[in-house]
Amino acid sequence: MLDFCIIGSGVSGSTIGYLLSKKYSVHILDKARGPGGRASNKRFKQNLSFDHGVQYISPKSKEFLKFIKNLCKKKEAKIWTGNHLDFTFEKKEISEKFIGMKGNNFISKFYTKKIKKSFQSSVKTIYNNKYFWEIKLDNGEYIQAKSIILTCPFPQTKKIAGKYLEKRISNLKINMEPNITIMLAFKNQRSVPVSSIKFNDDILTWAAFENSKNRFNSSNSLWTLQSSISWAKKNINNYKKNKRAENTIISKFLNLTGYKKNKIIFKKTHGWKYSYNLNGSPLKSYWNKKLRLGLCADWFIGPKVENAWLSANDLAKKIK
Repeated sequence: MLDFCIIGSGVSGSTIGYLLSKKYSVHILDKARGPGGRASNKRFKQNLSFDHGVQYISPKSKEFLKFIKNLCKKKEAKIWTGNHLDFTFEKKEISEKFIGMKGNNFISKFYTKKIKKSFQSSVKTIYNNKYFWEIKLDNGEYIQAKSIILTCPFPQTKKIAGKYLEKRISNLKINMEPNITIMLAFKNQRSVPVSSIKFNDDILTWAAFENSKNRFNSSNSLWTLQSSISWAKKNINNYKKNKRAENTIISKFLNLTGYKKNKIIFKKTHGWKYSYNLNGSPLKSYWNKKLRLGLCADWFIGPKVENAWLSANDLAKKIK
């Protein structure tokens, strides 16, 4: 029987999967079409793509910095160079911005190369029969495993595993913030000497010039835009039906850059309802030895990719 079934192939899921696969059999499930979770990369056509989730990684801890630099040596990651403009004028320590060579889902891809994984596999229910876990998928398929690990956002974790969680976990005050991301491609628009722009605006807070990542050569200009938290809160539940929200952000960007609306050849909007938890929690991860149920995710510690990686490493130590 399978030792560990892991729900989610984001940074935390792929990291814990890799660490456990050294000793146990592991199967990763994810409802998406590919690995990465909120570090996803959306392909436009051929090799043209957008990092529509995680924008970059700036390691703070020595262990995570060492890990990322090792991936740079392996040609999996690199430093995102160029002009990164910050119109918020926040006083922050200058740090290097690391990105994947082909996409910001590089950590998940690297860690899961040799691990069994199933995509477009949405989990409907989980059940513990005292001897093992039964995981039922939306397609009616069942998977059995001795242990289960969830790496989902906190609200989804409670929905799937609520009756198995201790009160100290289910009662955690976790506030997952939303984000709305728009991907735009412009035909034959001028290249700009900018890699990213952080705006001091109540609607549009971020724009990344995907061409500046030097993953492709194209006469088309690709941009990823991200909304403010407050704007996303107002529109996250209806952005698919209400195109006014999408058009408002796009208009903001066009006014700021001088790009022309009639040059847009591709646009796609994605809403992250549970994007990140700004404040973290008193815990780094959770392991119930009796039930053989584990949780790890960035929301335990904070909003960064690094927090997901640290949470997974913490859980691996508890399991061992």
